[in-house]
Amino acid sequence: MFKDLDPILHSQLRLAVMSLLIGVKEAEFTFLREQTNSTAGNLSVQIQKLKDAGYIDVIKQFKDNYPQTICKITKQGIKAFEEYVTSLQSYLGKNGK
Repeated sequence: MFKDLDPILHSQLRLAVMSLLIGVKEAEFTFLREQTNSTAGNLSVQIQKLKDAGYIDVIKQFKDNYPQTICKITKQGIKAFEEYVTSLQSYLGKNGK
């Protein structure tokens, strides 16, 4: 039987953000925007959804008098991502068929 896919992570942009954060643990908003090739507005909305789900923490601060937003993956986010990948693998089967 197929496992349900997490609807929070099943969005292309949210999955891209989580995939990036899995590798680096934390990243600036501008880095995520550039890597995902998304608009600032769309990325902000998707980051808020990830934050609301408890998958990331968002830290807003100032660096050289400019606002800076840092996104950090949480333990809950790591677990959700790993479960999502496992669920996808069940769709593909052990041999990728």
